[in-house]
Amino acid sequence: MVGGGGGGQRVATMLPYLVKTLRKESIRPSNRTLPSLRRTFSLYDQINLIDTVPEDQLRFQWYGDTGFTVNGVKYEGSLLVVENKLMTWVPKTFSEITPESLSVFKILRPVPEILILGCGRHIQPVSPQLRQFIRSTGMKLEAIDSRNASSTYNILSEEGRPVAAALLPYGVAS
Repeated sequence: MVGGGGGGQRVATMLPYLVKTLRKESIRPSNRTLPSLRRTFSLYDQINLIDTVPEDQLRFQWYGDTGFTVNGVKYEGSLLVVENKLMTWVPKTFSEITPESLSVFKILRPVPEILILGCGRHIQPVSPQLRQFIRSTGMKLEAIDSRNASSTYNILSEEGRPVAAALLPYGVAS
């Protein structure tokens, strides 16, 4: 035969031998377990924001009906946090939050990207006048309950975002 046609015949004769050999070899499952991808790619393993916060950065650690704990110090009453500075804040109820109570933002430069307004125990509707005032400063407003406001402040601050917070104690109901 011309062109090596005999090789195909040789493969055909070996095929039954290969099939017989493969049938004798049982496929054994491996007893080795694969590493968990969940553990390997967990965000908690890659980044731990709480442990990497600089010592001079403010961090809310606790909230209560009458105040907050920030960096290990307990503060009673309402708080205003601006540029990593903590101040007592005059309003005791949500209805006392006015453009005048937030007048520091008229002169503050640079203006924070967002103002987190902690409304107390429950989210409260923000008056159109207060919304307009905050918008006129160039900030965005996030009005939420004080528990979530303190957590949101921590997260945004840890991300390095310019953020301010005006918080009533959690015990304030209206």
